[in-house]
Amino acid sequence: MPIPLLEYQPSSQNQRVSGYEVPNEDTPWIYRLEDCASDGEIQELIWAAYRQVFSEHETLKFYRQAQLESQLKNRAITVRDFIRGLAKSESFRRLVVETNSNYRLVEVGLKRLLGRAPYNRDEEIAWSIKIATMGWSGFVDALLDSEEYQTNFGDTTVPYQRRRFKDRPFNLVTPRYGDYWRDKEEKERYKWGDINNFMEMASSINTRQVRFTSVSTANIQIPDMTRDNKQGVPVSVNPSASFPVRL
Repeated sequence: MPIPLLEYQPSSQNQRVSGYEVPNEDTPWIYRLEDCASDGEIQELIWAAYRQVFSEHETLKFYRQAQLESQLKNRAITVRDFIRGLAKSESFRRLVVETNSNYRLVEVGLKRLLGRAPYNRDEEIAWSIKIATMGWSGFVDALLDSEEYQTNFGDTTVPYQRRRFKDRPFNLVTPRYGDYWRDKEEKERYKWGDINNFMEMASSINTRQVRFTSVSTANIQIPDMTRDNKQGVPVSVNPSASFPVRL
């Protein structure tokens, strides 16, 4: 039986207050499927969805989901289903899910799928329990099927950061992994001349103790190399022999 979402008290954040400011460069551009009349416009919507979900400045071929893009272009799925497919893709799992704790996945999920930061620590704890019990896929479904998502984005709008007046924008202040994963990668990276590399190499050498065997000279038998009969005539040098002299 799944554990119900713990109750938490939402704190007052600016995205919960109706906007009254004059539109400027901080106002996000809203991409809606009903506004796309050409292939170029729907392609811009697709790129906006990739930027929102993956939070990367460059959309690599590794991120692309060709089947989902084709279904969206043919209006076979909604924008909400397209966002759901991107968030559940293997690329997103390898880049984000596998490199973060449940608490940080809550922060990333709320910012990229609901367009807002977590209200407080209580909300992070509540949703992290959901991730632990239902997994990342169940957490994505809970966010996209929530009343908050339907109210703000519906089925045809790409999620966006609501009210950029703190920690803006999310894709610059929320990288795909946290400090602890970065420190782990840095610690495991080989560094030339690092004393830790030498210590690791030295500890990996398997040394064996050398044991000396004592030998008594009384037991050594030296073979007799003398000859009984002389063979041949020894050659002697004639002191009167003449040798060429260099003048």
